[in-house]
Amino acid sequence: MTYREAHFVGVAALWAEAFPNDPPWNRADEAIPEKLARQPDLLLVADDGGRVVGTVMAGYDGHRGWLYSLAVEAKRQREGIGTLLLKEAEARLAALGCRKINLQIRGGNDAVAAFYLRHGYGLEERISLGKRIGAD
Repeated sequence: MTYREAHFVGVAALWAEAFPNDPPWNRADEAIPEKLARQPDLLLVADDGGRVVGTVMAGYDGHRGWLYSLAVEAKRQREGIGTLLLKEAEARLAALGCRKINLQIRGGNDAVAAFYLRHGYGLEERISLGKRIGAD
């Protein structure tokens, strides 16, 4: 389902569990307001009886789609929740005209790489560069 404000506490807790070493700009209190200002329908939540058990955030710039913050509560992994979130994000991106989706994962995260490979994503020989601008 599409994120609602009532999901905030659950999403923040899930992201803290799934991405414990993320920088402050990736945390829920920074990332969610930014996402809600742009394509809020691409922030998805898996909700089980009011409890957030999974998330995915996507974006589309008119050229490429991107996936971010696909996370499933540790004790609920391997139940198909991640697959459902991934498929819904892909469908929503496709509906916007997206024909290619990119994502990045941290090196050494073999289990996550295997998940995406099972879902048709392939390794692409790239060098990922980044630069933070503005206030941190």
